[in-house]
Amino acid sequence: MIDANLANFETEVVEASRSLPVLVDLWAPWCGPCRTLGPILEKLETAYEGRFKLVKINTEDEQDLAAAFGVRSIPMVVLLKDGQPVDGFVGALPEGQIRQFLDRHVPPAAEEPEEAAEEPDAPLDPSAALEQMQQALATNPADDALRGQYVKLLLQGGRLDDARRAFEPLAGKLAIDSLASALKEWMDAIDASAQAPADDALRARIAADRRDFAARFALAQRAMAQRQWTAAMDELLEILMRDKAWGDQAARKAYVAVLELMAPPAQKAADGQPPAVDPTMESYRRRLSMIVLS
Repeated sequence: MIDANLANFETEVVEASRSLPVLVDLWAPWCGPCRTLGPILEKLETAYEGRFKLVKINTEDEQDLAAAFGVRSIPMVVLLKDGQPVDGFVGALPEGQIRQFLDRHVPPAAEEPEEAAEEPDAPLDPSAALEQMQQALATNPADDALRGQYVKLLLQGGRLDDARRAFEPLAGKLAIDSLASALKEWMDAIDASAQAPADDALRARIAADRRDFAARFALAQRAMAQRQWTAAMDELLEILMRDKAWGDQAARKAYVAVLELMAPPAQKAADGQPPAVDPTMESYRRRLSMIVLS
């Protein structure tokens, strides 16, 4: 457990969450429920044996951080992964419910896949990968992680109708599944871009009014539809730099979705080696962090 402040927030929270989930406990000394919740979280950090990191933020001392998290009631708990908040709750929940919350996000205990003696197989071509995923889902339709990757591959192949059908079991899990939420943003962007004005018309609107955020968002959605990820984030950053909360945080949500969609499926790093880092994604993550905390 560590106490966070503005000076160490980037390192102890944002950067740390790229290697393991970080649970942020926003509390205050005068808060009775906080004194109940705090020891439970500390106990669970020990019980989970390093599968998540507990960080505490005293909202009385760190009011800038409290504002950045949008704190309105405490205790407030936020879980971050890959530099982004992905879930949370407010209030002093009982230990059992907190364990259920954690188990949705932290790696399972003793998850050590056997290492193959042979060299890894060459990546499957998209059609073979789709067929393999489809067969695996037929055997285990409750595997949401596999289903998300299957839908992503369908969208990459332009099979929107098939993707919609495969996505249906994930539709009720957007609040707890970051990939499902990102896929929904992507499909919404594809739909919206088909109805939006031409790019030239949208850019003309922006030239006349740089705060025409609707036009910028339409350009970003078209870029998402065409898998032009950095172009989409550049337009979304133009919105976020001027109005972080625009459109009920539509720009921030779309930006986070793009980062999720850009990420490859998780792979086990070689022993003693840190996970591979995409410098482009890291750069755009930092830009978002700077805006959110500004």
